[in-house]
Amino acid sequence: MVSSCGRYVLVFNGEIYNHQAIRRELETGFQPPAMQSWRGHSDTETLLAAIAAWGVEQTLHKSVGMFAFALWDRRERALCLARDRFGEKPLYFGLQGGALLFASELKALLAYPGFQGEVDREVLALFLRHNAVPAPHSIYQGIFKLPPGMWLKLTQDDVANRRLPTPSPYWSLRDVAERGQAGPFQGSDDEAVSELERLLQHSVAGQMLADVPLGAFLSGGVDSSTVVALMQTQSSRPVQTFTIGFHEGGYNEAEHAHAVAAHLGTEHTELYVTPEQAQSVIPRLPVLYDEPFADVSQIPTFLVSELARRHVTVSLSGDGGDEIFGGYNRYVRAASIWRKLGWLPHSVRSGLAGLLTTVPPSAWDACFDRLGTLLPSHWHYRTPGDKLHKLAEMLSVRSPDEIYTSLVSQWRHPENVVTGSVKSVKVIKDKECAAGLHDLEHRMMFLDAVSYMPDDVLVKVDRAAMGISLETRVPMLDHRVVEFAWSLPLAMKIRGNEGKWLLRRLLDRHVPRLLIDRPKTGFGVPIDTWLRGPLRDWAEVLLDPLKLKNQGFFHPEPIRVKWKEHLNGKRNWSHQIWSVLMFQAWLYEHHINR
Repeated sequence: MVSSCGRYVLVFNGEIYNHQAIRRELETGFQPPAMQSWRGHSDTETLLAAIAAWGVEQTLHKSVGMFAFALWDRRERALCLARDRFGEKPLYFGLQGGALLFASELKALLAYPGFQGEVDREVLALFLRHNAVPAPHSIYQGIFKLPPGMWLKLTQDDVANRRLPTPSPYWSLRDVAERGQAGPFQGSDDEAVSELERLLQHSVAGQMLADVPLGAFLSGGVDSSTVVALMQTQSSRPVQTFTIGFHEGGYNEAEHAHAVAAHLGTEHTELYVTPEQAQSVIPRLPVLYDEPFADVSQIPTFLVSELARRHVTVSLSGDGGDEIFGGYNRYVRAASIWRKLGWLPHSVRSGLAGLLTTVPPSAWDACFDRLGTLLPSHWHYRTPGDKLHKLAEMLSVRSPDEIYTSLVSQWRHPENVVTGSVKSVKVIKDKECAAGLHDLEHRMMFLDAVSYMPDDVLVKVDRAAMGISLETRVPMLDHRVVEFAWSLPLAMKIRGNEGKWLLRRLLDRHVPRLLIDRPKTGFGVPIDTWLRGPLRDWAEVLLDPLKLKNQGFFHPEPIRVKWKEHLNGKRNWSHQIWSVLMFQAWLYEHHINR
């Protein structure tokens, strides 16, 4: 779209939720004569008018939404690229063959005749570590993701001299976190709950504005139940909610979602998925995700998106609650372990780790199974043996912050797996790890919010949903909600062994606690048993040692060792194996088929 003044041309993907408020501000304030009348009702036109009046950076400060855009300034002959605060929408860019390329998808860049498409082996090692490719990297050499909350201005001289300027932040979560913890919220628990409810109500209301059918994902957990409850309080008709269920008990949350939906009075749709239906999604994953992506919950995420798209065009989700309000079990577990055992000499902790790993995970699983109800509820894990071996890794670290790296690393030494990789960058070094936060829990939450959330969680949801033309919105990530959350003391997020304490108290106002209180489970599928059963032949083809050697990206030996241990039940290496399989499937789709 071209601005009314003719100076700017905009390519825009996303939604500006407050664009009507921006219009009113433009109408009541100083504006050039060319902006006195509107040509339509779109947020794209609003964005152009705001940029013409205030410039790019001030417009970004005022905009609330999820977006990526490219703006061409005809007067200055300059291109501006910008991305929303949390990276809900993707934006790739880079110099290839003497040209500047930019797009929402890597597939678009592949169409350029001069595109080189060389896999970056250091990034491949990063992918094996994290099951996703972290910004600012992409899987291709010379192609980058614009980091969240950043904008970049490029001129023709930059392209001619083959240089990419450093992106500039217009909003920084690091600054928000440090400022919030330096001047924390001083009110009571009840005042904090009320303020959070006010902010989330406002966010939900803004994101419910749509001229197409709208609904919400509902898992029955704290985050999605809170979003749906606040939607229902502001809707004159039952909100449409969607969930999928599995017949495997350890992976099924549909019954919990059904109970919450019944209490709130939503128009609820659920679908029980067979293993065959779930497995049929796997061949589509390399195309949906565009670059290697190996969070196995991508499968149910696509299925629930597909279900929702049969009824609505826009769906709200509860993503972001764990990272912002302290919901992951690892926050409680890691801090507790370090407080109890961190004082011990490293040699003693390493010895204890060795004792834990002398017992194979399958034997630990059997032991926990026999103890059954004798164990407290927070010790009930789906795979306790693997959890204990993960604990052993945590005990062997030399500092509390190394615990985070241990917890988020799938392949702990991926440089030994990827040929030509020297040493993969650690996310703790790569993601503003110097944030001045006192508590280990807060440091972990911060790193998750600038890495795991934008690189994994939001990628997973956006690509799965957009692959079937469903728009997703994330009310928890309104920046005003996040700024308030970072002003809260840790005790309002994690109290005792309970994460998301404040969010739970808010939900108590709308949903009985008995419908919500249960051990936290992930949104996954039994990929470990599938790899030993119906997916084994498919995996064997992709993991063939001769094929791995000839392709030249992986050393076959460490992969084959883990594969054999997984097949015989000695260890559950499903996440590590899945990352290799997803790269192999991606490689076949995007290179062999090109």
